[in-house]
Amino acid sequence: MPPRINPKKCDGCPDRAESRCEEVCPGDLMFVDEATGKAACRSSQDCWDCMSCVKVCPHRAIETRIPYQIGYHKATLRPSLKGDRIIWQCVDIHGRKAIYEYRNRLPPEE
Repeated sequence: MPPRINPKKCDGCPDRAESRCEEVCPGDLMFVDEATGKAACRSSQDCWDCMSCVKVCPHRAIETRIPYQIGYHKATLRPSLKGDRIIWQCVDIHGRKAIYEYRNRLPPEE
């Protein structure tokens, strides 16, 4: 499933030459739309569901939906980085939330 961008949270990383999601996307699919100044995905069918853009977004403006085979269309899985930890927020099809926190393998960005 392609990433979903919340336009109320996304600011397009205006202080950077390239937005964080553009920089990290291995398929070169993310871009900032010139008309809106918000992130977007060029080709949803080509998205690898790697969730790199979701993890790197400083505003938590990007999320991905868990495919039907894994969960159900209402379920979400949202990772975020906090220092040397990665936090996974899971919401199941009934709206129940669970949070998992793990040490990240990579050092935090300076």
